[in-house]
Amino acid sequence: MTTEDLGLGLPAATSRRARGVFPLCCAAVLCFASAGAIAQEAAGKTVAGSGPTAAPAVAKVRPVFGDLSGLQVADDVVVVDQAPQTLSTRIQGVLAKAMTLLGTPYRWGGVTPDGGFDCSGLVGYVFRTAIGLDLPRVSRQMVSAGQAVDRAQLIPGDLVFFGRRGKVNHVGIYMGEGRFLHAPRTGRDVTVSDLDNGYWAGKFMAARRVAM
Repeated sequence: MTTEDLGLGLPAATSRRARGVFPLCCAAVLCFASAGAIAQEAAGKTVAGSGPTAAPAVAKVRPVFGDLSGLQVADDVVVVDQAPQTLSTRIQGVLAKAMTLLGTPYRWGGVTPDGGFDCSGLVGYVFRTAIGLDLPRVSRQMVSAGQAVDRAQLIPGDLVFFGRRGKVNHVGIYMGEGRFLHAPRTGRDVTVSDLDNGYWAGKFMAARRVAM
């Protein structure tokens, strides 16, 4: 059990994620089922008023990562927009495992879904169970693992670190589109927060890539 992951001092104004959940697999099935019909219809049409040489309309379908069958996520979670082939199987496994833990209560020193998680306990559990990678127990030690990554070069699966007065005291998993998954503090559940705006944007300190 550590004291660095208490998360004390985080503002109560950090918005609580919606507790409602929906099966992501249903969205994926509907997306892909409709994509074929839309694309087939679009292939035989041209843009209205653009003449016979206009390129056919193209149906754009937003890809998701890996097989997410059976997962449930909070209503406002944005799924990473990289095509599956751009993320390794290991990273897909990390992201999928992380998403299954949304809504798990925060617990100081916690390292299991049943007992709850603190921030580093959550990250360590995800990487250990998803890809067999053991990370240091606390965030101030995790920040030395892997290789440094510039904030502008983040990809899903990278670790993002936060702190105050030059000292790391919080860690989360980058999920894409400026969002990261983490266990915020006592009284909050595992959730997805915005990296680029609000409280966390000002506390960002470092990022590390520990798996490819």
